[in-house]
Amino acid sequence: MATRLPPVHALSAFEAAARFSSFAVAAEELCITPSALSHRIRLLEEHLCERVFVREGRSVTLTEFGRRYLDVVRAALRTLSDFPLPNKVTQNQMKVKVTVPPTFARYMFMPRLADFSEQHPDIEIEVYLFVPLYDLSLSESDVEVRFGAGEYPNLVTKKLFVEPSFAVASPGYLKTIPAIKTPADLRHAKLLRSALEPWQPWFEVAGLDFPEPSNGLRIDDLGLLLEAVKHGHGVGLTRQHFAEDMIRTGEVVRLFDTQLATPPHAYHLVHEAQPTLRPEVEIFINWMQSTFQKMEASPAA
Repeated sequence: MATRLPPVHALSAFEAAARFSSFAVAAEELCITPSALSHRIRLLEEHLCERVFVREGRSVTLTEFGRRYLDVVRAALRTLSDFPLPNKVTQNQMKVKVTVPPTFARYMFMPRLADFSEQHPDIEIEVYLFVPLYDLSLSESDVEVRFGAGEYPNLVTKKLFVEPSFAVASPGYLKTIPAIKTPADLRHAKLLRSALEPWQPWFEVAGLDFPEPSNGLRIDDLGLLLEAVKHGHGVGLTRQHFAEDMIRTGEVVRLFDTQLATPPHAYHLVHEAQPTLRPEVEIFINWMQSTFQKMEASPAA
């Protein structure tokens, strides 16, 4: 019968936290966030059905069980680390883990990432995806880009940029409904719904006393929302940098000059509050802010 062993990454987190008596310092050594390290410790304690640390504010001390278990863990880790690996090349690669929403990654981040790589070829970037408004806990990444209201307690939050939202539709769909000449004519259209792009703030700017749509197709991904518009499912709200290629090719058309200058949701750069950041993480954060804050000065087409 196979014996279920504790995860190795949880054991290394336990050993480092015990050595420093600090989750924050241990996390820095392991190049993960303090919350990620705390999660690994919880996994280990759940596996063992025992507490290994007593948490007292920001300091941690080993329990009696934890002290005995630490000797076993250190011996096991030492055995693994001392085993000779003749083909392994030791590398000291600087690395930044960044988590981004899918649409931001596709339309905005990846087209610009080559610029960072050219400026900092010695820093390796690892990209992970998460779903806006759903995956709300900070992952093991160093940095996250979040699309939302920017209210993230206990995290350092920096707004990347604000971009107006406006209504778009496909030419094919517009042929199937009465002429849309003014915002009020949207009463004849199917309005695509999204928690990421609510209609109510845009209605107010347009001077419409319309309620938020309560039925019809709902899509909580900005890229899929735009694809739904392109394929004729209805009228949706979007942003210039997402839609500019489809507008240029005529796959979708912008309706009206009306736009919401400051939508309720925007892109924010988020990371754990730490006394110091690793140099490569700080370099990446500065590049992100410099790159994307330039966009606010760019005129909308």
